Amino acid sequence: MDDWQRLLQGSLRKPEEIARRFGLDVEEVRRIARVFKIQITPYYAGLIKERGDAMWRQLVPDPAELKENTGETDPLQEDRDSPVPSIVHRYPDRCLFLVSHSCASYCRFCTRKRKVGDASKIHPRYIEDGLAYIRNHSEIRDVVISGGDPLMLSDRKLEAIIKGVRDIPHVEIIRVGTRVPCVLPQRVTEKLVAMLKKYHPLYVNVHFNHPDEITPESSRALNLLADAGIPLGNQTVLLKGVNDDPLVMRRLMQKLLSVRVRPYYLYQADYVSGTEHLRTTVEKGLEIMEALRGWTSGLAVPYYCIDAPGGGGKIPVLPKYLQSITDEQVVLRNYAGELFVYPQVKPKPKRKPRPAIAPCYSFDGALPT
Repeated sequence: MDDWQRLLQGSLRKPEEIARRFGLDVEEVRRIARVFKIQITPYYAGLIKERGDAMWRQLVPDPAELKENTGETDPLQEDRDSPVPSIVHRYPDRCLFLVSHSCASYCRFCTRKRKVGDASKIHPRYIEDGLAYIRNHSEIRDVVISGGDPLMLSDRKLEAIIKGVRDIPHVEIIRVGTRVPCVLPQRVTEKLVAMLKKYHPLYVNVHFNHPDEITPESSRALNLLADAGIPLGNQTVLLKGVNDDPLVMRRLMQKLLSVRVRPYYLYQADYVSGTEHLRTTVEKGLEIMEALRGWTSGLAVPYYCIDAPGGGGKIPVLPKYLQSITDEQVVLRNYAGELFVYPQVKPKPKRKPRPAIAPCYSFDGALPT
C-alpha cells in the first residue's frame, strides 16, 4: 500500500468522528450523510483553522444542506447528454469520460452529488463502453477524463484508461480533471508523473478555491507535474464565504501562477440542490473580474462563466468594457473607469460604374468616317 493510500484510510468519514472533530450535532451530521457522502482527508482537515473559515465551508457538512429546497440534482443535464453511462457528449469535438466514482474529499458544492460516492455509478463495463463510444465517434478529438476523481484510481488502472484513449487515432488531446493536488497532494508521486508523461499531449486541470490551499505540499505536487511538461490549468468555483472577496481571488490567481498553474475558469456555482448557502450573485462575480482585469497580470485572469442550467454549456460572462459602437467609433472603458475612443476603419467608397464606351465601327460593315 502506498503512503497516499494510508493517508486516505485515515480520512474523517463517520458522522460521530466528524461531529466530535468539528463540534457539530451528530444527528444532523447523520442526516446529511444519508443524502451526500462526507469525507475529509487528514491533510485537508489540518488546513481548517477555525469554525466557518474558507476551508471549513468547502468540506465540513452544514445543516443548511437539508433545509434548502432550491436547486436540482442534475442542474447541467449531463445525464441527458450521456449516450453511455461513462460519457457526457455535449460539445461537437470533445467529450467527458467519467472513470471514477470516488473523491479524496467530498466538496459540499459538488455538481455530481447524484453520482460521486456511489460505487454502482462506475462499473468496469462502463469504462469499456466509454472507450468504444469514443472509438466510434471520429469527431471526438479531445477527451476530458474526470469522475469523481481519476487520481483515486491506482496507477495501473489509470494508465490502462489513458492508454486506451491515447490508442484511438482521432483523439488528439487528453485532459485529466482532479482535485487531488489540493486535498491529497501526497497522491502525486514521481511514479504517477512518469506514467502520465508517456501520453503527451496530456493536460491536467486542478481545482483550488482559496490561496491558503496552496501549501508547500500542494506546491510540490504541482511542480512535479509541471516538471514533466504537463500544462496545468485551474478551475475555481465562486463560493460565498470562501473566495467572494476580490483581494482573496486576486491572491489565489497570483499564487497559482507562482506554482506554474494557469487560471482557466472561474465558475459561478452550479444550481445544485442543498448549496444555496454557498452560492453568490452573478454581480459579485463581475465585481471580482473587474478587480482582476488590469489590476494584475493578464495571465492571472480566468474566464468567468456560468455552466448554464438545462445543459446549455459554459457561457462566458464579462464586465461591460464596451460602452458603445457605431460605424465611426468604438467607446471603451478601461480597468480604471476611464473612457477611450477607437476609430472604426472607414469603408472604402463604392466605385461608380464606368460609362459604356461607344463602338468605333458600324454594324453595316462601313468604316467610320
